[in-house]
Amino acid sequence: MLFYPHEKLALFMDGANLYATARALNFDIDYKKLLQEFARRGQLIRAYYYTALIDDREYSPVRPLVDWLDYNGYSLVTRQVKEFTDAQGRRKLKGNMDIDLAIDAMELAPHIDHMVLFSGDGDFRRLVEAVQRKGRRVSVVSTLRTQPPMVADELRRQADNFIDLVELQPLVSREGGPAKATSHYQPQPVSLDHE
Repeated sequence: MLFYPHEKLALFMDGANLYATARALNFDIDYKKLLQEFARRGQLIRAYYYTALIDDREYSPVRPLVDWLDYNGYSLVTRQVKEFTDAQGRRKLKGNMDIDLAIDAMELAPHIDHMVLFSGDGDFRRLVEAVQRKGRRVSVVSTLRTQPPMVADELRRQADNFIDLVELQPLVSREGGPAKATSHYQPQPVSLDHE
């Protein structure tokens, strides 16, 4: 991984995508270790974590993680999931955070040297390109080790640097293996429609 100690870094984590990637690789992320790892690689300016919240339940599995991150050095960006019924009468949930991430990245780009995007979503290719046009380097963290790969080929090709999450696993893995549903470190996946 190519990082320079003098670089100002910002992390942008697509929470749902990062969670799905780690689960596909069968490990849980220790978010404290993750923050420390990137603070060692440069001057960490900000670490954003984006996630949608379902507010109609008494207990949301993502709430403990969100609370922990909020008190431990992360900038949380959340949005309430919206429920709608599609044309076939099926109940759908919508909680796409892509636009929030893109706006924050463009606003912070003049103040950083290197953006680290934790997502494999191909929709972010244009964002990566726009940040690069501002003279900033962009690393993408996802994986090629799953079938199918969790990272879109066009996003990986656009990035200055691709980091397979498997390479970070020994450095940021939570002790004790994959979390159970009651863990306070990991949310349960929520299928969201990205329409």
